[in-house]
Amino acid sequence: MKKIFLTIATIGLLGTSVYASDGGKKTEKTPTVTYSVKSEFDSTFSEATNVSWTVTSNVQKATFTLNDVKMTAFYNLQGEYLGVTQDVAYSALDAKAQKQIATKYADYKVGEVIKLTTPDDETTSDQTVYFVDLAGKTDELLVRVNNSSDVFFFQKIK
Repeated sequence: MKKIFLTIATIGLLGTSVYASDGGKKTEKTPTVTYSVKSEFDSTFSEATNVSWTVTSNVQKATFTLNDVKMTAFYNLQGEYLGVTQDVAYSALDAKAQKQIATKYADYKVGEVIKLTTPDDETTSDQTVYFVDLAGKTDELLVRVNNSSDVFFFQKIK
């Protein structure tokens, strides 16, 4: 019984001295990548190089290179895989989508094109959509291209 009391007292003293050594200041804990996310990433993207992690208040994100392509994988804080993005050329879009963009947004210049691949909960295949940045003379838009190559306004950037 005496050993238990001494052990508890020693731990208490160490905890107090650690608290006192930083002046009692509260430090904000830096979020870290969860073990389950890191393990799933390593399994799914085993060939990835130059991996860097970012954790925000709502997502865990890995930026990496795979087969000479820069990609970003996203996981929620519960460790669920949300999807992966990569920059692609405008020519990666289906001709139908390119024609719709040329017609609907004739006064806009095509900028960055991002491919987003997400897991499809209803099937075993992935779902892919594209986001195309379009710059006009006075504004900038983001349009979404779905699996059927249909183009939809997504949001106004400026």
